[in-house]
Amino acid sequence: MADLIDTDFYQIEELLSEEERLVRDVARRFVDEEFLPRVQQCFREGSFPMELVPRLAELGFLGVTVPTEYGGAGMSSVVYGLISQELERGDSGLRSFASVQSSLVMYPILTFGSEEQKKFWLPRLARAEAIGCFGLTEPDFGSNPGGMITRARRENGGYLLNGTKRWITNGSISDVAVVWAKLEEDGTDVIRGFLVEKERAGFTRQNIEGKFSFRASVTSELIFEDCWIPEDNLLPKSGGLKSPLMCLTQARYGISWGATGAAIACYECAVDYAQNRKMFSRPIGGYQLVQAKLVTMLTEITKAQLLAYRLGRLKDAGKMRPDQVSMAKMNNVSTALHTTRLARDILGGNGITDEYPIIRHLLNLETVNTYEGTEDIHRLTLGRYITGLSAFE
Repeated sequence: MADLIDTDFYQIEELLSEEERLVRDVARRFVDEEFLPRVQQCFREGSFPMELVPRLAELGFLGVTVPTEYGGAGMSSVVYGLISQELERGDSGLRSFASVQSSLVMYPILTFGSEEQKKFWLPRLARAEAIGCFGLTEPDFGSNPGGMITRARRENGGYLLNGTKRWITNGSISDVAVVWAKLEEDGTDVIRGFLVEKERAGFTRQNIEGKFSFRASVTSELIFEDCWIPEDNLLPKSGGLKSPLMCLTQARYGISWGATGAAIACYECAVDYAQNRKMFSRPIGGYQLVQAKLVTMLTEITKAQLLAYRLGRLKDAGKMRPDQVSMAKMNNVSTALHTTRLARDILGGNGITDEYPIIRHLLNLETVNTYEGTEDIHRLTLGRYITGLSAFE
């Protein structure tokens, strides 16, 4: 189906290098042949297909942009974006697993870690010999992470951690958590990053149950009760709220591509359905209102593709700004949500069954629209850029 439906209306394919196309095609085949046959059952069970994690590593999808000297693939941000698009065309949970491992665990270790931390953890994470998670959000602090109450206190040549992190992807299956906490330094609280291994005393994890979204993904709560970690587990170059926000910028970049992949999956399904579903003796795709919906979907997908592509080129040139990422994340997730809703409308009652991917993507995107900055927060971020006035205060 996907090979017969044009979702590259502005011929972005021509702007990609041969290497970028080859990697994208590898990711596409992996999703089509190995992931999609499993996702329906995973979504029903509320489980993540852990058996595919070694394949993600084998294909180089973990730590795509991490230098090869640390075990990564050493590839471009555009390649990472294309992989994210294909993984989320499969499911948001699949893309989120790779995104957390790459952007929220490997990136902070690479950026803020010591040489010893980088050499120990990054190759293991790239080979999926270790799984990581990112502990920033708390039960009462999501959009305002600076208000976190998790604290670290110096004690016995290391640190004692106390606090709770919530809505943590990969939390209960992780071997190491990148945890952000306030540490008193020279009489001032400073946000620092810490590496916390799963076996540390005082560190417990529990899954969040009852989700109607991201069911093919592990979402957890991390609890720290006098959890002692050694001095060497501090990310030495981390400091202030800017550090975790830099990590989120990396992840939001991948989301802007990934959400576009979810929209593409739903558009392709809707086109195929409209061409074959007959109503009043003719395919429903021949009716004006259905065509209008499909035109809207393709137009918005094309705009999202162009935003993501240009953002990737800016990132690779070292010119990308966080507010540009806010625009792409805000627009492309909103576009994807609108597209999935139009697709569900075209499929009618069939749109709510898991025989088709529509309702799964729609439910997932409700979460993608919320995490790593809600649409409203990104609008305020852009509003501050435009006016020079902050609406957060």
